[in-house]
Amino acid sequence: MTDAKERFDAMFSGIIGLDYDQLQLICPAATQMSRRVGLAVGCYPKPSERTLNVVELGGGTGITTLALLTSGQKLSITSIDNEPTMQNQAKKHLRTWVDNKQLTFCANDALTALKDRQTDSVDIVASTYTIHNFENSYRADVIKEIFRVLKPGGQFINGDRYGLDDITAHTRLVQNEISDYFKVLIRDNKPDLLEHWIIHLFNDESQNHVMRETASLQQLEEAGFQNIALSRYIAVNALVTASKPPPV
Repeated sequence: MTDAKERFDAMFSGIIGLDYDQLQLICPAATQMSRRVGLAVGCYPKPSERTLNVVELGGGTGITTLALLTSGQKLSITSIDNEPTMQNQAKKHLRTWVDNKQLTFCANDALTALKDRQTDSVDIVASTYTIHNFENSYRADVIKEIFRVLKPGGQFINGDRYGLDDITAHTRLVQNEISDYFKVLIRDNKPDLLEHWIIHLFNDESQNHVMRETASLQQLEEAGFQNIALSRYIAVNALVTASKPPPV
């Protein structure tokens, strides 16, 4: 596992460059979750060698996108992100896959982009650290649209912040996370970046954003998903997979 992780880190550092290196320094869990989302996509069962149609929500600078592209599957990916600065970096980093017509980009917000998709048209909707940024009502609409656009048997794969139901334990983990930010960014003399991450974390932890584990899984079930599974890896970070029921 260590050798595989080292190869993964080396590859990503070579292609994504400083974006990956800095994220790994500040929030190593984030880079690990990108890798786990890619591994989950690599395990997706397909009946033939056909190309899988994948929608990625919140492509950012392309770290998770690259994990998808190197998953071992034959994929056609649409990466959605309405933040142009980050998406432009992803276009630069991943130009080879764009030129090979394996990757396209969409600059709409997640809900608008999903609503533009046909029902039962997508094999996999994948995301890393995007869904938790949505306000609760917007997130609920996104979950419904994810279910609609997935083909029967299709899968939602999300690596994200899922809050513990035990709020005391959850708070302790977040405090440890903040402490790590200070240790790394004060040491590296990056007070502006520290301020950015602290402000962002307050947004993540607000009641209109935080995704509690049980409530989040219930939301998926209510939307119609089945085979819902959560694997917790590091602190509040977890991988969730859920499937749209196959045709009867």
